[in-house]
Amino acid sequence: MLDFNLATLYETETRTLKQAVRRNIDKFPEDFMFPLSKFEWNELITNCDNLRNYKFAPPLHFPFTGKGMKMLATVFQDKIIILRL
Repeated sequence: MLDFNLATLYETETRTLKQAVRRNIDKFPEDFMFPLSKFEWNELITNCDNLRNYKFAPPLHFPFTGKGMKMLATVFQDKIIILRL
């Protein structure tokens, strides 16, 4: 799942999600998420009709694997707990 889709799911901005990942980068090994190259991004938006609106977005997006999404959920859960205190 792509970072901007996950940001929508967590009702936050993509930059906020990326910032949370950068602050907890030790929890995200390479097999949890990885940056898309410009070529990969162009291939993705060419082949996926639902990404047509993102055609001119910067190519530095991160797809998350299932393990990465689970780790992201724990990172955001920690933030929710802190906000409740």
